[in-house]
Amino acid sequence: MPKPLNQSTGRRKRAVARVRIRAGNGTITINKRPIEAYFPSATHRMIALEPMRLTETSDVYDVDATMDGGGVSGQAGALRLGIARALATLDPEQRAGLKKAGLLTRDPREKESKKYGLKKARKAPQYSKR
Repeated sequence: MPKPLNQSTGRRKRAVARVRIRAGNGTITINKRPIEAYFPSATHRMIALEPMRLTETSDVYDVDATMDGGGVSGQAGALRLGIARALATLDPEQRAGLKKAGLLTRDPREKESKKYGLKKARKAPQYSKR
């Protein structure tokens, strides 16, 4: 396996994606599985591959990613950020377009922690007057 051109990390919610980009023909592998098997939903695939579509490099680089934590939507967002960061460091001229599209900004929203006496972060038990 050829040495990666670039390695980067993407995070969203609780998901973490470690992304390695190599010169190739557009093969995308996530946890040693093709992207179609890992993300059966076309929406999640579209979200994850948005940086490559925007920079028109979907058939120039091979992507090998290792995912950990979170759910399907968070993992797709983490992969998107990881790919965008890797492409921005490989070709600094494309950084402006990725930045304008908002692909280099990490989504800071996290799950709010549960409070004692409540069922969830803000949901209270049903009030009973009598």
